[in-house]
Amino acid sequence: MADSGQERAPQGIDTTKPNVARVYDFMLGGKDNYEADRRLAHLALEIAPDAPEAGRANREFLGRVVRHLAAEAGIRQFIDIGSGLPTQGNVHEIAQSVAPDARVVYVDHDPIVLVHGRAMLAVDDRTTVVEADLRRPDEILDDPETRRLIDFREPVGLLMFAILHHLTDFEDPAGVTARLVARLAPGSHLAVSHFHNPGAAHPEVSKQAYTAEAIFNQHLGTGRWRTRDQILTYFDGLELLEPGLVPLPEWRPEDADRAEPGITYHTFVGAVARKP
Repeated sequence: MADSGQERAPQGIDTTKPNVARVYDFMLGGKDNYEADRRLAHLALEIAPDAPEAGRANREFLGRVVRHLAAEAGIRQFIDIGSGLPTQGNVHEIAQSVAPDARVVYVDHDPIVLVHGRAMLAVDDRTTVVEADLRRPDEILDDPETRRLIDFREPVGLLMFAILHHLTDFEDPAGVTARLVARLAPGSHLAVSHFHNPGAAHPEVSKQAYTAEAIFNQHLGTGRWRTRDQILTYFDGLELLEPGLVPLPEWRPEDADRAEPGITYHTFVGAVARKP
């Protein structure tokens, strides 16, 4: 998207400051981004030139997870929190290609995501977009649109891709996740992807993770590369599916996968777990 100032943006959107969803959009080759977003993206690329591959790995992970939940676990309703800007292979497209009756609630509080999401994602009576903040989980689950599509007596696929690392430690991402999962029926599944600091296992990669974290916090005020043990706390009380918490390309890879992360391979991990 050419950046010709505020007049080109949807009303109320500040294009002078970088935005998480738009930076991610740029990394995926999208057009819904502005000069401030591209500047931050290029700073990140100086540390991790393969960052766009990490973005693609996350989208491929999302696709494999949703297909598994719809085809193998029998999930017919999904809540996608921090859904981001619409792109190819959105959750409802994947789920409904397996199960046409699947229902999807997209959740975000970013104004630009809501503008695009309501235009492109809420396409029928089985999909909707809810404006809510992850830090207030009960508002997500109690929203009338969520209640319209989600039957909490039945299993839910709770999707939290690339969102929990944008909560600070003070905001207690593990506690927020636990409050969401507590409201879900047995048989529900939680899927998470998260920035990861591998620590002593990969010291050079760990150093790059700290540098990336500093840049994100300087320019966005958000971004936390957490340790394996910290990320695993999101799954307390749940049954991790094989192969557990792993770099995204290692979670049940498929022949059609194309992402080839290099430096970022160990700094973006994911897992899926079932509520017993």
